Amino acid sequence: MKYEAVIGLEVHAQMLTDTKIFCGCSTKFGSEPNSQTCQICIGMPGVLPVLNKKALEFAIRTGLATNCTIASYSRFARKNYFYPDLPKGYQISQYEHPICEHGYIEIVVDGTDKKIGITRIHMEEDAGKNIHEGGGNYSFVDLNRTGVPLMEIVSEPDMRTPSEAVEYMKKLRAIVRYLGVCDGNMEQGSLRCDANVSVRPVGQKEFGTRAEIKNINSFRFVEKAIEYEIKRQIKVIEDGGKVIQETRLWDSNKGITESMRSKEEAHDYRYFPDPDLVPITVEQTTIDEIRAGLPELPDAKRKRFVSDFGLPELDADLLTSEKTVAEWFEEAVKAGGQPKAVSNWMMGELMRLLNEENRSIENCLLKPEQLADMLVLIGKGTISGKIAKTIFTEMYKTGKDAGVIVKEKGLVQISDESAIEKAVDELIAKHPSEVERFRAGEEKLLGFFVGQVMKAMKGKANPQMLNDLLKKKLSS
Repeated sequence: MKYEAVIGLEVHAQMLTDTKIFCGCSTKFGSEPNSQTCQICIGMPGVLPVLNKKALEFAIRTGLATNCTIASYSRFARKNYFYPDLPKGYQISQYEHPICEHGYIEIVVDGTDKKIGITRIHMEEDAGKNIHEGGGNYSFVDLNRTGVPLMEIVSEPDMRTPSEAVEYMKKLRAIVRYLGVCDGNMEQGSLRCDANVSVRPVGQKEFGTRAEIKNINSFRFVEKAIEYEIKRQIKVIEDGGKVIQETRLWDSNKGITESMRSKEEAHDYRYFPDPDLVPITVEQTTIDEIRAGLPELPDAKRKRFVSDFGLPELDADLLTSEKTVAEWFEEAVKAGGQPKAVSNWMMGELMRLLNEENRSIENCLLKPEQLADMLVLIGKGTISGKIAKTIFTEMYKTGKDAGVIVKEKGLVQISDESAIEKAVDELIAKHPSEVERFRAGEEKLLGFFVGQVMKAMKGKANPQMLNDLLKKKLSS
C-alpha cells in the first residue's frame, strides 16, 4: 500500500435523562411532533436555561470510564450558525473549557491491542429535525429533539483502518450502555458519529486534507463509508487532483459519499461564552463519589470471565460485549450451569434464535435458570445433547421448563442397555456387507451405524452406551 488512512471519530451520544439539558421538557422518543417543547428549547426571547444536573453527572461518569481528566472548571459556549431546526440561531455547546479531556480506550483488532486517544468529551444540546415529506416546495420542522442532552466524544486521529473505527465505536457503545448513560440505539439516532478521514503516503508524518462524513448511524455504514472515502481520496490524488476540505454525506443506497458543503472551522461558528449559564465547578469529592459508583466495565468484566470462569478470550469478548448478555450468563452460572457449557449454548443456539427474530436477550422468554436446569438433565443422562437442542428451541419459544417439555413430548433418554442392544443387533443383522467393510478397516462406517440406531430409537438412545455397544459388537 502506497497510502495509509488517518481516521478520527466524533461520536454523539444522547444521554438517558428524563428531561432536556436546559429545561424540564421530556426527552421521550417518538412523541407527536412539537409536543415536547417550551419557551426555553424553542428559543423565545428573555428565557434562561438551567443545566440538568443528571446530564453533568453522566458526562463525568463517561469521562472517568474512558480514562479522561475531569475539569474542575468548565463552561458553555454559543456555537453560532443558521439552520431551520435551530430556533435560537445558536447551539449551546462547550468549546474552550470542556468537562472531560485527554482520555483513551483500548480496542482489539485482529488479535492486536491498540489504544485510541480521546481528545475531549463535552456536553451540548441537540438540534431539532427537518422533515422533507409529501413533495411540494416546503419542509416541516419538529423541535421535540431540540435541547435533548448530548455528549460529543472526540477521538484523536489514531485509527488507520475502517475495522479499527468500527471496533472503537463498538467499545464506546458498550461503555455508555454499561454506564447507563446512553441506550446506544443507532437506528433512533441516540448514538451517531461523524468520521474525519484523510490519506497520506506511508511514512509521511504530516496529515493529509480531511473530509468529514456526517451522521453515520450503523457499524456497517461506518465501515463502508470510511472504506469508500479512503478509495475516493486516493483516486483523487493519483489522478493529479487535490483533496479539498469539506463535509460529505454517506448515501447508503448508492454506497458512496457525496459533497454537502465546505468544511467549517471553529472561527466560522464565532464561539463565545454563553452569558446565560454560569461556569461549572466540580469538587474532587464529587468526582470521587461518581467514580465509586461506576459499574464493572467491559474490559474488567472480560478479564474476570477469563480468570474466574476459565473461559477462552473469544467467549469472554462476545459475552461481555453487551451488559445484558453478560448478566444473563452470570445468572445461568449462579443457578448451577457449568460456565463453558453455558457459554457454548448462549453463543450457539441462543444467539442464533435471537438473531433470527431480531430480538434482544432482555425480551427472551427463556430464563438463565432454565438453561442451567437443562444442563443438569444432560449431566444426569436424562436427555442427550441432540435431544437437548429440540428442548432448548421449545424452551425459547414457550418459556416452559426443560423438565416439563421432556414429560410432554416423551423425550427421556433411553439408557436401558438391553433395549439399545436389541436395536444394535437388529441393525447388524440387516447390514452384513457394511459390517464386513467395518471389520476390514473402514472404521468411518461407525457413524453410519450410530445414525441408523438413533433413527430407529427416535434419537433417544444414550450416545455413550450406543457407541460402546456398537464397537463391541462390530469388533467381535
